[in-house]
Amino acid sequence: MEKIIVFGHKNPDTDSICSSIVMADLQTKVRGQEVIACRLGEINEETQYALNYFKAETPKLIEKVEEGQIVIMVDHNEFSQTVDGIENAKIDTVIDHHRINNFKTAEPLFYYAQPVGCTATLLYELYKLNNVKIEPKIAGLMLSAIISDTLLLKSPTTTEKDKKALAELEKLANVNKETYGLEMLKAGTNLDKYTEKELINLDAKMMESQGAKYMVAQVNTVSIPDVLKRKAQIEEEIKNTINEKELSLFVFAITDIVNSNSEAIVLGDRTDLISKTYEINDNIAVMPGVVSRKKQILPLIEKNM
Repeated sequence: MEKIIVFGHKNPDTDSICSSIVMADLQTKVRGQEVIACRLGEINEETQYALNYFKAETPKLIEKVEEGQIVIMVDHNEFSQTVDGIENAKIDTVIDHHRINNFKTAEPLFYYAQPVGCTATLLYELYKLNNVKIEPKIAGLMLSAIISDTLLLKSPTTTEKDKKALAELEKLANVNKETYGLEMLKAGTNLDKYTEKELINLDAKMMESQGAKYMVAQVNTVSIPDVLKRKAQIEEEIKNTINEKELSLFVFAITDIVNSNSEAIVLGDRTDLISKTYEINDNIAVMPGVVSRKKQILPLIEKNM
């Protein structure tokens, strides 16, 4: 029987990695055949903390899929964010909480999406719907994903469903969500080990709308000034990426997880997509109260197109 693989988006975050592992577990139990968790990029520090804490194996790294490969996509649907060769793969299932864009399949599929804060919240629902027991390790990975995507329920993307799922998963994983969550989020703010090129690609998403290609990258920190000490070098790498990928805009959002604010380095020919709303000085846009790329930054760009 042909192997089925499941993966999240390129430049994976904690939700993308944890949801891949969780979906593989759920589908293996529901289908009665092994489904393999994969990843489309390197593991960041925050995600590694979660994997280590709950003793979860790192998903297999893949760069492309062969024609006819049966795949399950989690935490994304846009082809610009996914594995090479996806156009010729057989997309069996999508579990996602983002907009639907540039997505097309040749055959019917199972598509489960809701406007919640995290893909893992939807997976929690699917465990319930399929009457599959949630083991402590799996609960811990879902909990980690929700904490990451909602910044411990502080993000405007947070819904009542996320809150309910997190409360239940906290019991199943036998952890304190506040204590564990803060430690996990802090682990992700250790950015010193990354080169500037790695930094702008840690959590970056490529988008295309009305003929404009743009990227929005985001990192979390407890000190925005510390990250901006490397501003000149970061800008140089952003310019290289703009030229290489022929982008109209690159937004590098630096988010303070303690004070729930962001500052963004904004470069490209279409900086007006940000400056129509936020003043840009020396390539920096100060964004009070902005913590969510999905709910705040991307809609802003789309609105200003």
